[in-house]
Amino acid sequence: MTADQGLLVDGEPVSEGDLTCLALANYGAYTSFRVEGGGVRGLDLHLARLETSAVELFGEAVGEDRLRDLMRLAAAGRGDCWLRVSLFSPEVWPRTPGWTGRPKVMIGVFPPPPPLADSGLRLQAQTYVREAAHLKHTANFGLIRARRLARAAGFDDALFADGSGRISEGSLWNIGFVSGGEVIWPEAPMLVGVTLTLLQRGLEARGMPSRVQPVRLEDLPGFDGAFICNSATPACAVASIDGLAFDPAGAPLETLRAIWASQPCQPI
Repeated sequence: MTADQGLLVDGEPVSEGDLTCLALANYGAYTSFRVEGGGVRGLDLHLARLETSAVELFGEAVGEDRLRDLMRLAAAGRGDCWLRVSLFSPEVWPRTPGWTGRPKVMIGVFPPPPPLADSGLRLQAQTYVREAAHLKHTANFGLIRARRLARAAGFDDALFADGSGRISEGSLWNIGFVSGGEVIWPEAPMLVGVTLTLLQRGLEARGMPSRVQPVRLEDLPGFDGAFICNSATPACAVASIDGLAFDPAGAPLETLRAIWASQPCQPI
């Protein structure tokens, strides 16, 4: 790791034993976000995600105060940075899956990544539904494979749909569609991202229409535009999905980015 990176487990430098566990088992959950001046946009949502995942996967919450303490320790003296906060346990293996208790907390510290793109993403629709799609879990084989396949086929990224063509999410992001000035979010098994939730709140606060409904691949010609969003990419226009082109002007990028920028940075 470089001088501007670090990896801590429960506030201590990562041990060989922890690295062995992390290398050989991928049972766990995580969240990631940018720290700006000691604060995080949507921190309450990131904390809630970690606590809910800890209970579901390990049987016990970490505790918000402890999570905050560990985040502050990891980010101390670094200015703006990117944190990935992961939950895992060396006790949980394929042959010994029954352990319950408070998971360990691994925090990786990195320079803030650039957005996935500024505009014009070309997406390939793939039939795929993430396992336990409501969780931001660490089993990323399917996501990486999907992106590799999309790029090998000449696309930028992969958009997931189930066997009936119902759209859910992308490899690393949520997707929104625009129709007549209204933002439509897909209804399907998926991770409801922090950025998606913040944009929903911001749209509601501005009195702009936004709703959740099933969206199928066959419905795409009826939309004026589409965009993706995640914590590193608050809003990026979609140029096409498979062979169907979208007008980048059909996505209200300036409004969405302004909503993101208006979200307060909650102190860690």
